[in-house]
Amino acid sequence: FGVGKKTLAQLVYNDSSIGDYFDLKAWVCVSNEFDVIKITKTILESVTSQSCDIHDLNLLQVKLKEKLSSKKFLLVLDDVWNENYDDWTKLRSPFDVGTSGSKIMITTRSSYVSSIMRTVADYSLQILSDNDSLCMLAHHALERVDFTGHLDLKEIGMEIVKKCGGLPLALST
Repeated sequence: FGVGKKTLAQLVYNDSSIGDYFDLKAWVCVSNEFDVIKITKTILESVTSQSCDIHDLNLLQVKLKEKLSSKKFLLVLDDVWNENYDDWTKLRSPFDVGTSGSKIMITTRSSYVSSIMRTVADYSLQILSDNDSLCMLAHHALERVDFTGHLDLKEIGMEIVKKCGGLPLALST
């Protein structure tokens, strides 16, 4: 954990060109409680920008299908822990109405969760090399690609890189 799954997903989700590509976007933090009704309601509220008082799963999914129908959407399900295939099957039923190019992105620490939910190969984030870590640190600290012009800071940067162990989240912090 701590390799930057959420950070990478946020970069994709917030990228301006992504906003132009998709008609609708929704971000749902799932965590430990995988409540299909609550998640569906949160997605519906996100795509409509309106609160919803419906508590029936079927009615929520019908309403969500109406909103997603013939639209290209991006849905991020962040920090998914649930390993129950039936729960995932119940949740995903409204998403079949989206147009080609619609995407659901999952962030999880569990390879089993990603194997249950995936329709394409998952991408497992790895720690960064020292060189890539140094570039990322320079980007965050100096808004530059490297320490050129700041060689006095490069040595300190290398010490920080070693302490962070190649974890992007630690480096960006």
